[in-house]
Amino acid sequence: MVTTFSEGKFGSKLECAGGECRQRQSVEDGRVRRSKQGTAVSRGRPAAGEGRQQEWASGGRGTRGQASSSGKLLSVTASGSRGGWSSFGGESHDRPADGFGHRFEWLLAGVGVAGLLAAAATSSSEARSAASQDWPPFVLVTGLLLIGLVANDDGLFAAAGHQLARAAGSGSLLFLGATVMVGIVTAMLNLDTSVAFLTPVLVYTARSRGEGEAPLLYGSLLLSNASSLFLPGSNLTNLIVLGHFRLSGAEFLGRMWAPALVALAVTAVVVAGFERRGLRVSSGDLTRPERPVLGLGLMAVVAATVLVVVLPSPALPVAFVGVVAIGIRLAAGKDQPRHVAEVLGAPVLIGLFGVAVALGTLGRMWSGPASLLSHLDLWGTAVVAAVSSVLVNNLPAASLLAARIPSHPFALLIGLNLGPNLFVTGSLAWLLWLRAARSAGAQPSIAKASRIGAVAVPLSMAAALGVLAVVGSK
Repeated sequence: MVTTFSEGKFGSKLECAGGECRQRQSVEDGRVRRSKQGTAVSRGRPAAGEGRQQEWASGGRGTRGQASSSGKLLSVTASGSRGGWSSFGGESHDRPADGFGHRFEWLLAGVGVAGLLAAAATSSSEARSAASQDWPPFVLVTGLLLIGLVANDDGLFAAAGHQLARAAGSGSLLFLGATVMVGIVTAMLNLDTSVAFLTPVLVYTARSRGEGEAPLLYGSLLLSNASSLFLPGSNLTNLIVLGHFRLSGAEFLGRMWAPALVALAVTAVVVAGFERRGLRVSSGDLTRPERPVLGLGLMAVVAATVLVVVLPSPALPVAFVGVVAIGIRLAAGKDQPRHVAEVLGAPVLIGLFGVAVALGTLGRMWSGPASLLSHLDLWGTAVVAAVSSVLVNNLPAASLLAARIPSHPFALLIGLNLGPNLFVTGSLAWLLWLRAARSAGAQPSIAKASRIGAVAVPLSMAAALGVLAVVGSK
């Protein structure tokens, strides 16, 4: 199944099939010429979207951009959320697959394993208790990522983005529609699934309308974090903190839908305010996409949503759905085990799980964090949670601060889920966003995202906490 995006005045088209996107760029202004080897090379300093030399690699499966025999087409293969690497005008924005990124992932895995061993050696009983609280979220996100991969390969996300680009009459409506789409996908399939699969789609959606990809680029990250308060499975922190309470998805939604909605709305307003110039886009000549496959991916999404809403402990059932769905896809030869492994990012998950268990063990042996939270109100609890998420990542912070039953669990979640918008260390979603955005040919700036977050986080937290105080915080 092929879905085609068109990038406005430069005649660039993006064809997505089976999770891979091939960008075909018709060059009209003479900025791209052929080298002796037939590779497109740009002259001068190109503007955004014009005559860039682009390369993507997708774990050995990608291809390099080559000029056509007429010298008029530049085709590149993008790997969507697969962690591809891009080069613009010869300047590398990422390192190859065996570079710093993968070394960091395996370093984090080593730290996690060391943390697990240290926790078990210090107090095996407390370590088991921490592990029993922390494993369900990680199993759940594994299942949701697998389901998201199947849905992405069926073209569901690309079709939604294309329809959004066609339906929106203005840049503001495009951003509003993207906000709704991010909110729904995050609530149903987890924020990590949202940033991994929606970021490339939203970048190409923005390009199909002309200029102004920044609002959707930064919105895909900040709005995903802000949307992660709707359901237990929307963020791993929800399951870690509420492991003491065993709330069903429906009960959690009934308590948190209003604070979550306010947090999402405030974050959207802040992002739109920072990127208001980028919202002034003109509609390009959009091609009609082929219909997505309404089959395995859609059924898996619906099944996962029902399980998360109905069950108090949905991790194993959702993981089962994900494993069955990707197993069917692999058996049919429509995906590769290596690609599945890249999407899951096992070293990072192992590392974060190990660190979370280590800090959860510490929180059980040392009463300091619980004592501190017991003396704080809603606002103080959320601030401590936000700061902790930036210092040690929100998953280990959740394990540490919720090792014992917290006095204000929902305020704790507001800080843990919104605080990560402050800096790249806050959540796993940042790493997935950077990888997905660069694979789509964008140039995400950590500094810029943090500047927007520095305004969005205090405002969204204040709004969410205000609503929480009205509806009840216990």
